[in-house]
Amino acid sequence: MAAFGVPASLWKLLRGSRGSQRHWIRAQARPQNRAPPQPVEVGLPCRQFSAEAESGSSEMKKPTFMDEEVQSILIKMTGLDLEKIFKPARQELKPPTYKLMTQAQLEEVTRKATEAARVRLKMPPVLEERTPINDVLAEDKILEGTETNKYVFTDISYSIPHRERFIVVREPSGTLRKASWEERDRMIQVYFPKQVRRVLPPIIFKKENLKTMYSQDRHADVLNLCVAQFEPDSKDYIQIHHQTYKDIDRQGKYDLLRSTRHFGGMAWYFVNKKTIDGLLIDQIQRDLVDDATSLVQLYHMLHPDGQSAREAKEQAAEGLNLIKVFAKTEAQKGAYLELTLQTYQETFLSQSAAS
Repeated sequence: MAAFGVPASLWKLLRGSRGSQRHWIRAQARPQNRAPPQPVEVGLPCRQFSAEAESGSSEMKKPTFMDEEVQSILIKMTGLDLEKIFKPARQELKPPTYKLMTQAQLEEVTRKATEAARVRLKMPPVLEERTPINDVLAEDKILEGTETNKYVFTDISYSIPHRERFIVVREPSGTLRKASWEERDRMIQVYFPKQVRRVLPPIIFKKENLKTMYSQDRHADVLNLCVAQFEPDSKDYIQIHHQTYKDIDRQGKYDLLRSTRHFGGMAWYFVNKKTIDGLLIDQIQRDLVDDATSLVQLYHMLHPDGQSAREAKEQAAEGLNLIKVFAKTEAQKGAYLELTLQTYQETFLSQSAAS
């Protein structure tokens, strides 16, 4: 496949002259005999209709990943383990540095480290998969067979956002079409390279190599590489994230993503798929009952019409009672979840009596 960078001034040769077409359409659309304008009532009726439509859509609207309340719950569940966030990276060994500090200086350094950690924990976006591009611009049979390779023409003007950049492909059959998303990503990386991204995806994303990474508990590394390589609404990005979440759920190794920027996306995926049982049990076993309660609250926000949400609302359930309602109604592992809750309560009572 050959690639060409084309300045904006040459696009007229590819697109054709459209000014005359637009002028012709306007000339045809202009009425011959204009009727005098009729009075039309405007104002209140239209505004009332708009208000009714907006109120109806707001009632049906479900929370999204970027909603403030959703983000607050996910950030809270993610945790803030500074030792894990700032774990040593693989690099050349150097002698350690020691500093003597007062208590005030130590508190200031800790505060700055916490702020830096929150920046590192910023969650990647969760988007719907982008719609495939299948637009054919022209079928030039006269060019069929003249070339054996595809030719890609790319508008390399710096002022154009990448999503709006015009990229077309000339097929050996003579077909001129818009480039697919995968072709667009490659061409944009060629002309506007990102340091951490490659033109072709690394072989680590092949199925057999992913299994090796998962067996080594390197799920977070896979997701970090995925965020660097793919666009957040691309098919590969979404598939690799979902595959990684499923493997973590299958192995019950949720703590691998705790205190990382990927934990919120994982929790959001489980809530949408109604498969929060494993994560919920893990949180209770780790004495993270507040996080478990937040997870059920988020579940009810996304599935307000479910039996669990309705009964929780009727009973005004909170805390452990909220989790018990979910365990009895919609949990896939209800018996196991109830047993985990019972064990937690017995342990809590024994510890309280001992103290």
